[in-house]
Amino acid sequence: MSAAVQQAPFTPSESQLTVAYSVCRGITRTSAKNFYYAFLVLPGLKRRALSAVYAYMRRCDDIVDDPASSLQERRQKLVDWLDSVHRAMAGHPTEEPVLLALTVAQRRFSIPVELLDGLAYGTAQDLTLAAQPPNPEEPLVRYRTFEDLRAYCYGVASVVGLVCIRIFGYRDPAAEPLAERCGLAFQLTNIIRDVKEDAAMGRVYLPEEDMARFGVAASELRTAPDTARLRLLLEMEANRAREYYRAAEQLIPLIDEDCQPGLWVLVTIYRKLLEKIAARQYDVFSKKIALTTGEKLFVLWKGFLQRLV
Repeated sequence: MSAAVQQAPFTPSESQLTVAYSVCRGITRTSAKNFYYAFLVLPGLKRRALSAVYAYMRRCDDIVDDPASSLQERRQKLVDWLDSVHRAMAGHPTEEPVLLALTVAQRRFSIPVELLDGLAYGTAQDLTLAAQPPNPEEPLVRYRTFEDLRAYCYGVASVVGLVCIRIFGYRDPAAEPLAERCGLAFQLTNIIRDVKEDAAMGRVYLPEEDMARFGVAASELRTAPDTARLRLLLEMEANRAREYYRAAEQLIPLIDEDCQPGLWVLVTIYRKLLEKIAARQYDVFSKKIALTTGEKLFVLWKGFLQRLV
């Protein structure tokens, strides 16, 4: 009897990996305005793995948000991209730098492929909603209740947290629900900050029942809503985010010590962003609120100090 010969998984060369990591690092540095600072505090292997994951997510986002392609074309491009991902994970050769780096990270840190799929499916939710006929005068309110919004946030943010802790390293299963809640805190912060930009694209992520409670109409978000009513609405969402940030405080000691400063930097940057929005009375229409480079570098410096302790 002759045994079937199983083909060994493709293994990239060191030179291929060097190029792949460089590409992922460039994507992260250019696009991840907050995550990049946290990555700098991490050990090299874990930093490169997270950059690969971020570059993969960025590619999914770029496919879904491509204004030059129709909805059908974007759906097909996402299907094709995921097919390439699955082939690479199965050991087939690839020269795509992001896939090279992602495949190594997935194997090294035992990241479940279904979580990586979940990251893509999360971004695809916007394609499903974009298929609804838009009203140019009325941005689309996408979620009726906060529970509906939370389900969306799970796909685009909580799954990110579950992937990240695989790379950070953890032993206590309590880390998983905490990572999910931490991701939700980040996403709520982004939603509050980006109300104006999202509405300009016809997207409203604030729950319909919350808007009705404070008398804020979706049509107002295209122009300049009543600041008092909007402030009360966004303050309520910010208080929800603050509750979820408490999960981050519990999560940090549960991950490997070499990554605790990195997660602390990321959480601190996002928390400071939320408090900066609050300090501006939730005026997210005058200009986009963000931490300055100096403010982020100060947090990064404190993160490096934690590594030295």
